[in-house]
Amino acid sequence: MPATVTEKQVLGIWHDSLQGRLDLKTVDNEPVRVIYPGRPNDDRGPDFKDAIITTSRGQTKGDIEIHVKTSHWWTHQHHRDPAYNRVILHVVYQHDTAKTIALENGFTIPTLALRSYIGNNNSTSPIPCRGIGYRGDAKVISDRLDEAGETRFLMRAASYKKIIITLGLGQALYQGITTALGYSKNKEAMAELSRCMPLARLEAIASEETSDNEYLAQCQAHLMGAAGLLPSQRAGCCPAYNDMETWETKLESIWSTVSLVEAMSPHDWHFFKVRPSNYPVRRIAAMSHLLLRYRQKGLLAGLGDRFKEAADANETNSLEEALRVSPESYWGCYLDFGLPSLGAAPALLGKERVADIIVNVLLPFFYVRGLPEHGEGVLDIYRGYHASAENTLVKHMRQQLGITQYLVDTARRQQGLIHIYKTLCLEGKCDVCSLAKMTD
Repeated sequence: MPATVTEKQVLGIWHDSLQGRLDLKTVDNEPVRVIYPGRPNDDRGPDFKDAIITTSRGQTKGDIEIHVKTSHWWTHQHHRDPAYNRVILHVVYQHDTAKTIALENGFTIPTLALRSYIGNNNSTSPIPCRGIGYRGDAKVISDRLDEAGETRFLMRAASYKKIIITLGLGQALYQGITTALGYSKNKEAMAELSRCMPLARLEAIASEETSDNEYLAQCQAHLMGAAGLLPSQRAGCCPAYNDMETWETKLESIWSTVSLVEAMSPHDWHFFKVRPSNYPVRRIAAMSHLLLRYRQKGLLAGLGDRFKEAADANETNSLEEALRVSPESYWGCYLDFGLPSLGAAPALLGKERVADIIVNVLLPFFYVRGLPEHGEGVLDIYRGYHASAENTLVKHMRQQLGITQYLVDTARRQQGLIHIYKTLCLEGKCDVCSLAKMTD
């Protein structure tokens, strides 16, 4: 090891060299064992997410923060940042202070100093399945991903069955789509919005004489207002001052007449490291356009008809078109209230998010609703549905296994990677993982 160690090198040691070792001890001489090192965090906060370790207090799951020196915890002000409250172990190269690591919430965590462990011969392979793509049979790997993807689909369908029993068909579908529009950072907030402003209320706010433009404004006002994201509800949000201002004024005016709805807090929403095209206001606007599109029959019946056509023809192009929403009117010029788009505004609901909604919401939902008539047809669509853009978990698992994007060429295989991660990796179950056993 060089005299000057970088944080990147310490990150590599944690990620590649410590899993399963029995000789590791914290600076307080407490035994610690790495079950799963976690996945690199590409967002704000700790360096690794979802790690699993065991200590004398048992097995613990959480985040890992890496530094060259122990004192960097305070230098970087992590003790004042709630984003680090899930950290379960502080991993450093050099322990340069006796001060105990404290989280913002007042809890303390152990520190593992690696300096004394580097260079000995006790290193083990961090994860049994790592790199099996370079050694294993591609056909066997792909078959196991297909099996895991099918299992995940059926589990999701079973969860929708319970949701439908509780909420009813229409609200269950609406809540599923709305939640999926939130991506990873705003899913919980979107789910809460669907409860605060249910489908039945949105579909009943206008009469047959109400114009489409008026109905769109009503839907946007109700959704934006309930979300707490109208300009008047957000500190520092400045409405535009031009001929488009009338749309903002219109939404504010409509919301001022809405009663019996407690608005969410703007602080419930995340904008940090969220691309403008994915801002929650744009996704909420997308939902209002879907409500307008299926206004005559309702969201459930309208999408149900389009889905039946796709299932009968075993094709998905028409289904994708049924969900895509182009940037229109105000949202064709603005990314957020008062934030003009410098170029062509992105779609309110584009092909990648549409694909995610089809795989995670529409297919399992209509599989449950359509059984037994269309159940097998829905599965056929799922089995052949194309892979979409990789999310963080899919990319992490593909790199962990050492397999190419070419092998993960369907949504089912992407879902299989996610299923393996959530049911095996996150549970530290390498001993029962069929992929790990391929190296035996």
